[in-house]
Amino acid sequence: MRIRSLILAASAAACWCAAADTVDPRVRTFIDPVRVVWTSNPAPDANKYNARAKVTNAEALLGAKYGQVPETGWRKPGGCILENGGNEASVLLDFGRELHGGLQLGVAAAGTRNMKARIRFGESVAEAMADLGERGAGNDHAIRDGVIDLPFMGQREIGNTGFRFVRIDLITTGRLQLEFVRAVSLMRPWKMAGAFKSSDARLNAVFDTAARTAHLCCQEYLWDGIKRDRLVWMGDTHPETMTILACFGAQSILPESLDYMAATTKPTDWMNTMPSYTLWWIRNVYEWWFATGDVAYLRKHHDYIRKTCANLVKHIGADGSCKLPRGFLDWPTQHNEPAVWAGMQALMVTTFANAATLARALGDADLEKQCRDAEVRMRKYRPEPAGAKSSAALLALAGLQDPARMYDEVLGKKGHEDVSTFYGYYMLEAMSLSGHDQRALDTVRDYWGAMLDVGATSFWEDFHISWTNNCFRLDELPVAGKKDIHGDYGEFCYNGFRHSFCHGWSSGPAAWCIHHVLGIQPLEAGGKTVRVKPFLGDLAWAEGAYPTPMGPVRVRAEKKGDGTVATTINAPEGVRIVRE
Repeated sequence: MRIRSLILAASAAACWCAAADTVDPRVRTFIDPVRVVWTSNPAPDANKYNARAKVTNAEALLGAKYGQVPETGWRKPGGCILENGGNEASVLLDFGRELHGGLQLGVAAAGTRNMKARIRFGESVAEAMADLGERGAGNDHAIRDGVIDLPFMGQREIGNTGFRFVRIDLITTGRLQLEFVRAVSLMRPWKMAGAFKSSDARLNAVFDTAARTAHLCCQEYLWDGIKRDRLVWMGDTHPETMTILACFGAQSILPESLDYMAATTKPTDWMNTMPSYTLWWIRNVYEWWFATGDVAYLRKHHDYIRKTCANLVKHIGADGSCKLPRGFLDWPTQHNEPAVWAGMQALMVTTFANAATLARALGDADLEKQCRDAEVRMRKYRPEPAGAKSSAALLALAGLQDPARMYDEVLGKKGHEDVSTFYGYYMLEAMSLSGHDQRALDTVRDYWGAMLDVGATSFWEDFHISWTNNCFRLDELPVAGKKDIHGDYGEFCYNGFRHSFCHGWSSGPAAWCIHHVLGIQPLEAGGKTVRVKPFLGDLAWAEGAYPTPMGPVRVRAEKKGDGTVATTINAPEGVRIVRE
């Protein structure tokens, strides 16, 4: 009887464990380094003390590997030799593009036992060369600088963080024989369901980089960045949501991230402790429903939406103004308090409009009336943008200010100054709404393209074109007399090397290219009706696709000899096309 009880208990425990197991939705991919950026080998005329470190055959780390020790032979192992004769021996590797994941090292038996190495990950060369505490370099959120023990005739993995460069320092005296060093990339195995390509290679590069930036941030949940903060920041996710829906379709990470935030935040509290991010949660739910037509998902959160809206209504002033306890749009606007509250007004108006539409889809007449009434009340208060492009964009998109005037007075002024990687997406949308698609197209090329010019392979948490004046590239060693595009800039929470060089909120141009250059714009929930109105501007042609639940809508637009545009549309059954 006792044996039977033990068997049953063990069986129950096994069932419980199986129920608790979760399969990682990401795929591991091994990526070999493509370049040796630097080694610590001293100059030929170095004194004896400085010569007490040596790196041999570093180039052996490049190229395809088996990923197994030994790599080159049992009797005569090869690889890169690091020798510490009193000084650290170091090598800095470039993996060619921004990655999320860790590092795998293969150590041969030809070295010394009980070795330790310091590993430094960097999104730029300069960050990988920096010490902890130097110009913001740190281990917040993800350990990117630390000392590890190395095996003898074995492998060691470490990570995870966002990086492109890795510096390896042998810090113990002796000889280390590295057979291989390779990145272990972790990404969701998505294929592009949307697409964009044009006659402009620079525009294509921006699109591809924007889509990849959002894809990199899709880890366990939809993160803001892969080095920092690696968190679900609900406002940050809105441009990411638009990019994912346009480029990859209705991926489960979107509702899963929304579910997580609702599960960890009471309807009377503020998501991420910020009222504006609760507003963005409702807007993200709206975007998911509008793209998919998924009413079942709305039913799941019906009560939460209702209680959240009831709380929001309490924060409308007698004059219709936003009276939420804290305002936040994007970091570059945070210096300008009147602009922040103007943008908050627009964001809250749009949120109530979205919530009313969701209530109608749910068949909740009382909630719809509450939200429509709140929207009408708030539309009576129409603040000015206080000179900020972020607030001007939101005011134009919310219909609180005339889009043409917002362009003439704010958005179209000062070139690409005051564009931000986060709210730049809404600026592009507002420029298009005001009839200035060409200016938006130029902004995509010039602003986002300028990051590519200094070596970016993903888009950043913040960026100002002025930073590129007399700077060295992020994939270069520091150059005397030039500014460090990474370590010398940033403010607020992203000073210096703490600045994230892969931040999903910067991915907006990918969605904008599909919706405005190709002109594919859904008009009805679930993609049942889609308008196609391409804008080529100075492009010769553009082609691509937007995914709907019924399949992709494919468009090719091409200029003819007389300057008119010929448009070819292929749509799946069940999608009605409106041509303009």
